[in-house]
Amino acid sequence: MDEMLKKNGLSTWGQFQEKFINYVSNPELWTGLLFTVIKIVLIYIAARVIIKVAEKALHHMMMARDTGPIKFDARRSKTIGKLVGNIITYVVNFIMILMILSQFQVNLGPVLAGAGVVGLAIGFGAQSLVKDVIIGFFIIFEDQFAVGDVIQVGNYKGTVEEIGLRVTRLKSWTGEVHIIPNGTIVQVTNFSINNSLAVIDVSVSYETDIDFAMKILEDTVKTFYDTSVDMVKEPEVLGVHMMGATEITLRITAECKPNQQSGVARKLNAEIKKIFEANGIQIPYPRMITYHRTEKAES
Repeated sequence: MDEMLKKNGLSTWGQFQEKFINYVSNPELWTGLLFTVIKIVLIYIAARVIIKVAEKALHHMMMARDTGPIKFDARRSKTIGKLVGNIITYVVNFIMILMILSQFQVNLGPVLAGAGVVGLAIGFGAQSLVKDVIIGFFIIFEDQFAVGDVIQVGNYKGTVEEIGLRVTRLKSWTGEVHIIPNGTIVQVTNFSINNSLAVIDVSVSYETDIDFAMKILEDTVKTFYDTSVDMVKEPEVLGVHMMGATEITLRITAECKPNQQSGVARKLNAEIKKIFEANGIQIPYPRMITYHRTEKAES
């Protein structure tokens, strides 16, 4: 009995080995596998080429809009261009995955139907994701901000690098990149929509001739305006803003291009310092005077 079971086992194993060897050594198997791999590689390459061509075409369309007779908002065009590029990438990659699955004889009908059911189930648990996408569309079409704008969202301030379907990327001036889900963007401060105002306060001593100091300031800001590309109109010397304990403060305002007020203020402060030194106008600052007293010893 044991010998018969042993023979049957060996016979079954031998049959399995024979079938396996015949299957592996079948030229049609390797030919079909080779063609499948080639098709998958070609599908992948075609998808990448389509995405690249679409990006190039989109870029040329945006450039044509910018150079055409009808002028469009460059900020808005750049933002919509990035969004359309993202949508094209997602759609092409999805079609590529379906085509690759079809090469493995996967029936796509049940897969798509199952994806619909699963998507419906996931939708109830992914409301935040849907919220991010919807708010992302509202941000773009309401033109709340665009790529290249300087904005502040909550505690984060920086330049908008990308507005995606789900998240917005901000790069701070110190280099950090903040990734903010669109659904969490409740309140936005945009520093790049309107012209900005540079406010420069200059202190002079009480001994200074105010009329002379203001005349020097008016000449200085006029010369500075003629050479500056960041101002939209000539700065205005408002006059005496405040009288402090040790100084008189003169105020200057300058309307600048969006988000350029800090740079203009720095350059104008440096120019005023040089002009004041050249004209003998003192800028008050704390000084320490030390008195040394010597006493003769009493006899």
